[in-house]
Amino acid sequence: MTEPPVEPAPQDPPDRASETADAALTTGALARRLGVSPTTLRSWDRRYGIGPAVRADGRHRRWSSGDVEVLERMCRLTASGVPPAEAARLAKRATDSAPPEVDEPRQPRARSRAAGTLPLGDVRQECRGLARAAVRLDASEVERQLETAVERYGVTVAWQEVMVPTLHAVGRKWASSGDRYVEVEHLLSWYVSTVLRRCTPSAARQGASPAAGPVLLACVPGEQHTLPIEALNAALGELGLPTRMFGAAVPGEALAAAVRRLGPVAVFLWAQARSTASPSLARHVADTSWGIRGARSRPVVVLGGPGWSGRATRDLLRPATLKDAVGTLAGAVSGPDDRH
Repeated sequence: MTEPPVEPAPQDPPDRASETADAALTTGALARRLGVSPTTLRSWDRRYGIGPAVRADGRHRRWSSGDVEVLERMCRLTASGVPPAEAARLAKRATDSAPPEVDEPRQPRARSRAAGTLPLGDVRQECRGLARAAVRLDASEVERQLETAVERYGVTVAWQEVMVPTLHAVGRKWASSGDRYVEVEHLLSWYVSTVLRRCTPSAARQGASPAAGPVLLACVPGEQHTLPIEALNAALGELGLPTRMFGAAVPGEALAAAVRRLGPVAVFLWAQARSTASPSLARHVADTSWGIRGARSRPVVVLGGPGWSGRATRDLLRPATLKDAVGTLAGAVSGPDDRH
């Protein structure tokens, strides 16, 4: 059966069709697309002149495809750490055939005092871009920037000068805004952990020394904050040192049993809070020995985290930074014969 011919749909005049296509997005729709708030878009319009080309009825914003391209450039630039005013200037100046290129900072240690969305203070420029990407919940950009920081500076510097300041800023924002930024903190922590684990050699590829056991890394019982020992595990892996990562909340007896089985050259115990730190556990681990009678060995016990502050642990090793902890543990591995 032959179907009747279909009448073509009426078309807008060419100029009106163009206008309709170019004025498709409302502010809310564009904000969702870019991962920013509508307030941010209005602020950029007011402060930097990055606004819509068309305003319906003279009031309502309608963002054209050209407007969207400029704003996408703006987001990419701010995510890389460029200050918003400079990012706006570059985004507006760029053409479709020559998108803006972000020059690498001439001095990698250059810092910025601009606070941005989060209370960052005096930090590396990379922290600002990472914070903006995290607040936008832009997972791919967060992961890319974390990987770039590790590749550029190594695990230790990336942790101490990029990851930790940004994590602290998110934590302060969360604490001051009643759980408003909890999702930002969770996303950022997840991708910090992901990147640290990705750059940690697998057990099969870790170097092994016949003269020394591994470095054992664990959180004390009740302690769930594992990111610091994940960073330490990755930093030791960069040096090719063998480790055993036990992670969060390791029971004391299980820890002592592992020491007897593995014969580690050193044990690193992390305690974030004083309520979880146990000096008696640390001493118990330090007294745990293995080997044949007359030639028994004990591990070097190294404590990390603010939970260990106090007089009860002053005679135990407590490096203040990741760099110090790496140096202390690397020294323990290189000189196992000095232990008693």
